Amino acid sequence: MATATLSAHRIPVADYVAGITAGDRALLARAITLVESTNPEHGRLAQQVLQELLPRTGQAVRLGVTGVPGVGKSTTIDQFGMNLIAEGHLVAVLAIDPTSKRSGGSILGDKTRMSSLAQERNAFIRPSPSSGTLGGVTRKTRETMALVEAAGFDVIIVETVGVGQSEVAVSDMVDFFLVLLLAGGGDDLQGIKKGIIELADMIAINKADGDNVRRAERAAADYRHALQIFTPHDATWFPPVLTVSGQENRGLKDLWAKVLEHREKMSATGQFQARRQAQAVSWMRDMLEDRLMGALKAHPEVAAELPKIEASVREGTLLPTLAVDRLMGLMGL
Repeated sequence: MATATLSAHRIPVADYVAGITAGDRALLARAITLVESTNPEHGRLAQQVLQELLPRTGQAVRLGVTGVPGVGKSTTIDQFGMNLIAEGHLVAVLAIDPTSKRSGGSILGDKTRMSSLAQERNAFIRPSPSSGTLGGVTRKTRETMALVEAAGFDVIIVETVGVGQSEVAVSDMVDFFLVLLLAGGGDDLQGIKKGIIELADMIAINKADGDNVRRAERAAADYRHALQIFTPHDATWFPPVLTVSGQENRGLKDLWAKVLEHREKMSATGQFQARRQAQAVSWMRDMLEDRLMGALKAHPEVAAELPKIEASVREGTLLPTLAVDRLMGLMGL
């Protein structure tokens, strides 16, 4: 679908670069589609565009937001983004939708859920299917972040699926990782609490409004105590716990203040730059693994033998480690 459209009207690299840096939304959206394409030709063109745009990237605030479905991520991001725009920021939201493992389909409904930002000319919302990737982030999220940065957006929010799977992937590509929780979540939240609390740069108890204010405040106090038993992942920063209401726009100003405070402290110690550099290397390694896996599957001998080898592993007649050795041998490695 996207492949045919892009192939029919190939745009020169220079035109992509000029258009994106000038803030052309249509070309930006087209470039993101190019990045997300599985067509090898599109991949090569996308990398050329990204290389040319690289000097214009790296200045934006990169904020990851996660939480279980129903915690109010989209509502909170919608209001939070509008607050930032009122302060003069350009806000991009990369909303990762869950992809069905059975059908491969995704909802892609974030523009509906973020109704205010969707109509705002200083905002850009890009819903993308997660394609089943670990952590609920798409394989091309890093590249998309670079494109929107080059287009001038100075705050990038990555909204993850947040369904209990590992969120390490998104925490490793943003500057600040925000975990949204609800008061009185009970046992249904225990999995996500244990899995991501140690990754959080801040915890926000959402929906602290109406009759829920006191419950939210008690939950915040409980989490402050609970955090005492964790070893901070950064000696310079201890994750604060706030109460917020995306619906009523409460606590979001304090939330942004903490994001800026974190950036200032990390920059003062050199940790901010070190983290960005480590993320760039991680990006390279992830791409290397992706390319190597692609090369393996494209190898004619591997393609012929892989179904048989997988069947043997599935049936328990071949040890997985020996299966890997056999595949590597077919590759001449």
